Amino acid sequence: MSEDRGILRSIWDGKIPVCFTLSQDEIIAEKPEPIYQMVPRITYFPLVTEKISKHLAQYIDKEKQGEMWLECDGVPIKWHYPIGVLYDLLGSSGSLPWKLTVHFQDFPDDEIMHCLSRDVVESHFMSTLKEADALKHRCNVINGMQKKDHKQMWTGLCHDKFDQFWPINKRLMEHTGDDLFKYIPFRIYQNDLPFIQKLFKPQSEEGHEHTLDDLLKFAVPELMESTDNTIFIHGIEVPLHSPLLWLSEHFSYPDNFLHICITQISTQESSKEW
Repeated sequence: MSEDRGILRSIWDGKIPVCFTLSQDEIIAEKPEPIYQMVPRITYFPLVTEKISKHLAQYIDKEKQGEMWLECDGVPIKWHYPIGVLYDLLGSSGSLPWKLTVHFQDFPDDEIMHCLSRDVVESHFMSTLKEADALKHRCNVINGMQKKDHKQMWTGLCHDKFDQFWPINKRLMEHTGDDLFKYIPFRIYQNDLPFIQKLFKPQSEEGHEHTLDDLLKFAVPELMESTDNTIFIHGIEVPLHSPLLWLSEHFSYPDNFLHICITQISTQESSKEW
């Protein structure tokens, strides 16, 4: 891997200002003030909302209190998606800060997964990480790590510590000579649709390096025929000619997947008012 540490660090440091407001229907006493927080794009909501949950729970009926969940304009937030992906899909048409509603009642079981502890998030993260390594290295790297390595990555993510996370994650990004990743771990998102994930190699059979455009024409050809779509990774409109292997090395989320969001141009145009 030809590492560009500045880019890696800039991606890691990306944050979104979020306004958390308790649902009006669940308040039984005085209305609490909204809570504002800068949250990392690369993490998951359950890792940054524990104090918010504890504080806002004081203002609701304890007998009706259930698991906390978040909503954006009527859409329940899928906590197992990275925060940056959720914002690029749901929040980019509005003004900052991103406004989310906090609920403790009527958990939407049919729309989002339960998450009663950090252990659930850790299990999801490690499972996705292993899937990415299976695609890239047939699990040879992740299986060769020790338990303390896995824990160091997880702790680095939980505490937003790039220098703790990256030295271990670097092993998952390495390749030498012609021994490239077997497949590129990626997921493509559109609003209200399941994400798309397919097998795609970093090079063609002729040895030509694939670009982001090649990937999108393979995975979502019908969308690439339209000029009304904008492609985001980490909130950045990435040039379609970008080398796919380089993007996988530098723009992947901590779970080692390239999370690619496709939105309508009208959404991007309204966001220019920020």
